[in-house]
Amino acid sequence: MKVLAFAASNSKNSMNKQLANYAAKQIAGAQVELLDINDYEMPLYSEDREKEVGQPDLAKAFYQKLGEADAIVISFAEHNGSYTAAYKNLFDWTSRINMQVFQNKPVIMLATSPGPSGAGTVLAAAQGSAPYFAADVKGAISVPSFYDNFDVESGQLTNKELADNILSAISQL
Repeated sequence: MKVLAFAASNSKNSMNKQLANYAAKQIAGAQVELLDINDYEMPLYSEDREKEVGQPDLAKAFYQKLGEADAIVISFAEHNGSYTAAYKNLFDWTSRINMQVFQNKPVIMLATSPGPSGAGTVLAAAQGSAPYFAADVKGAISVPSFYDNFDVESGQLTNKELADNILSAISQL
């Protein structure tokens, strides 16, 4: 099974990237590709810009990566209760190629933050809109207080209940 994992964050030291990588590696026998959305940075989306430049090659490449995967693991960072600008821009450009961005792939949606909300607001938004973008959501798990529940040094989730929730979602793949 080919699993594409990424954080919906452009932070170089993203806790969401660590969480996505952890979750993807729990999938037995999976070939995991950890993607960095910084490799897909494009100008801000607008209809005018799309008319000028068409669909950027980087958006096409991201869409192709999603299509080549058997499953997708995304961990959402939350900026002021919403998606990061970097992810939203990549998503907007990609949705112009095909509104079915996730191409009916099974998706595990995660979110985390240093605080007790665990980026739950953005996770709820992502999960709520998923059917419109052809994501077959197999699980949506928020990890609150990241540094209290994840050992950064070992790359392991230390909260058994949260780890079991992730394993339960993975079993749906």
